[in-house]
Amino acid sequence: MKGRIISLAFILLGVQLIFAQESKTIELSLQKCVQLAVENNINVRTARIDKEKGTAKKDEAKAGLYPKINMSASMTDNVALPTTLLPEAFGALAGTPGKAVAVQMGSNYSSTAMLSISQVIYNQTALTALKLAKKADEINELGIQKSKEEIGIQVAKMYMLALTTLEQQKLIESNIERAERLKKITQVTVDNGVGKQIDLDRINVSLENTYNQLSNTKAAQEQQMNTIKYLLDMTLDTQIHLTDTVGTELLNNKPVLINDFSSNVNVRMLESQQQVYSLNKKFINAGYLPSLSVSGQAAYQGLQNKFSTYFSSNSDNKWFPYANFTVTLSVPVFDGFEKRSKAHQAEMDTKKTELTLNNTKEALSLDYRNALNTYTNNKTNVSRQKQNLQLAEKVYMETSLRYKEGVATMSSLLQDETGLDNAQASYLTALYNFKDSELKIMSLNGEINRLIQK
Repeated sequence: MKGRIISLAFILLGVQLIFAQESKTIELSLQKCVQLAVENNINVRTARIDKEKGTAKKDEAKAGLYPKINMSASMTDNVALPTTLLPEAFGALAGTPGKAVAVQMGSNYSSTAMLSISQVIYNQTALTALKLAKKADEINELGIQKSKEEIGIQVAKMYMLALTTLEQQKLIESNIERAERLKKITQVTVDNGVGKQIDLDRINVSLENTYNQLSNTKAAQEQQMNTIKYLLDMTLDTQIHLTDTVGTELLNNKPVLINDFSSNVNVRMLESQQQVYSLNKKFINAGYLPSLSVSGQAAYQGLQNKFSTYFSSNSDNKWFPYANFTVTLSVPVFDGFEKRSKAHQAEMDTKKTELTLNNTKEALSLDYRNALNTYTNNKTNVSRQKQNLQLAEKVYMETSLRYKEGVATMSSLLQDETGLDNAQASYLTALYNFKDSELKIMSLNGEINRLIQK
């Protein structure tokens, strides 16, 4: 009785573990997969860190325009007071007429408590630096967007490849099922002395090749799923299930020809970079302009000859206030043509970026035209290969039926089986190429953001 109870406990525990494992399976649509990748992928996270760093640099640039306030305090022990010589005119006062008088000046202890304030009134260099920091922050934001789009396309391609491989696995399994049925029928004919052993051997060879093909497909499927987990920053033991199908339409509408790529993230980054170089030239030339600032100090100075009375309130402990106010106008005169050389370099960077920008726009236009052509061609190929697959299945089924009736030979059947395998492979290749061309268009016209946004 006790043994039965223990066995039942183990069974219940096993059932709980099975349910626990099943509950860990994550359902992933294509959009959910892309969104998780955008949220967790290391490239996007690194881009976000760059954005935070850029924001901090912008705040640093702002700090140059804010007032600076400092408080300081110091105490000095003059171990040996400095000596100065008073002119000979003071000699009579010291009882040595006609001679200079050596006098020690100062106190043994001196202290200072000071408050200082400074404020920039006008500094074009600091103002332009702030504009540069803002533009750099904008580029970092575009960097995040670019990383999102790149990882989105990468994950979407792997997702569709995994679905295509899964579809291939299903076709191979159906091929095995048909071959196993044919093997049983042929085995019966051989056992009854009607069929030929060579035909059974041929079926076994073909079946073994199909099993190998299935094994390779499953291995490829596992590798693709592991890659998806890696891109999503998931542990490899996480169970995931892809809910979309290989026939899922990725484009909402039929793509049309476009010539304006101003919203493309690569174009926007180059335009921002061009503006940065232009601002950099202004930043350098701002060094020719004068700058104006004000500063002020207010302090108390304490002078004592005895440390014992330093903190007392007697008449010997005296503190003397002093304050000043300064207006500073700085006018650059000559720097050895340093700024001129730097401004020329910035101008060359601007021109170089403009050339790159124009070339990028032309390349995007060319890529999009080619992508449209590829999309149309692949869409036609999918339709044709699907019809060809259906025809190959029909031919194989008819030949299989004729073989069972003893009309067709095994060689004809295996030949049609090879044709069916080729038709399946061609169909799957065309299907994936079509999905790849859809994703190419989405990456060029920015439609990939539809999958990224929640």
